[in-house]
Amino acid sequence: MHASAKITPLKNSVTTMPDHLSPQYLTAALYKFVSLPDFKALQAPILEACNSNHIKGTLLLAEEGINGTIAGLAEDIHRVLDYLRIDPLFSNRFADLEHKESYAFEHPFYRMKVKLKKEIVTLGVPGVSPTKLVGTYIKPEDWNALISDPEVILIDTRNDYEVDIGTFKGAIDPKTTTFREFPEYVAKHFDKTKHKKVAMFCTGGIRCEKASSYMMDQGFEEVFHLQGGILKYLETVPEADSLWQGECFVFDQRVAVKHNLEVGEFDQCYACRHPLSPAEMQSPHYTAGISCPYCYDKISDE
Repeated sequence: MHASAKITPLKNSVTTMPDHLSPQYLTAALYKFVSLPDFKALQAPILEACNSNHIKGTLLLAEEGINGTIAGLAEDIHRVLDYLRIDPLFSNRFADLEHKESYAFEHPFYRMKVKLKKEIVTLGVPGVSPTKLVGTYIKPEDWNALISDPEVILIDTRNDYEVDIGTFKGAIDPKTTTFREFPEYVAKHFDKTKHKKVAMFCTGGIRCEKASSYMMDQGFEEVFHLQGGILKYLETVPEADSLWQGECFVFDQRVAVKHNLEVGEFDQCYACRHPLSPAEMQSPHYTAGISCPYCYDKISDE
């Protein structure tokens, strides 16, 4: 293990648990676009640091950066995050690494994996990376003013099942099933000579950040994206001032969240992964773990 992998957390870095009845497992979702030409060499020390601190989850490494979600006891999570941010091995490339937190009563992961990838979020277009070219970052508190501009085209870069349960007022739903379909959607529906201002958003910021890089690369001049994604917006902007409608799908045990990141009312079909409202779970087509109204006619009896 790298000499500094088990280090003392930075002052005030550990989140204080409210009381002994609080869930003990901290989940940290993180990503950063940063040039990592040596990403293959980073795999082993990062995996060892996580294993040594009893962390489980998945991290993706690529030449364009790092992305993933890890979970464990709060002090162990912050020890690993501090390791990434300050250890000389990373040459300060993760110094400003941001993460989002949530707690759970049970560990959400079974093992720890650090995977090597071509991209940390798969767009499928070679050469596109926010480390080279990227749109304008818009803070959550400035987002309402931007998307209220009638000249701004607002695009939800998430997949169709995510958009189904909530989105921003006036947003366009590309109805994509994977992020790989986004370039084709842009080619068919947008013209850089007509659509002068484009704003995009996603759950945590990673997809819209890369989407902005792609659109800039295609010649769109004014491209904006929500910094920190929907989650940061729901955490920052008061509900009374919010332009968000519905709930936000998340890729963990919460399924969906509302304003202030409170757990939402949706559950999930573990056959097709589509989020389900309480009403949809009353459907005769819903059987826990087997089918739901979205997939019952797409699977066999077996």
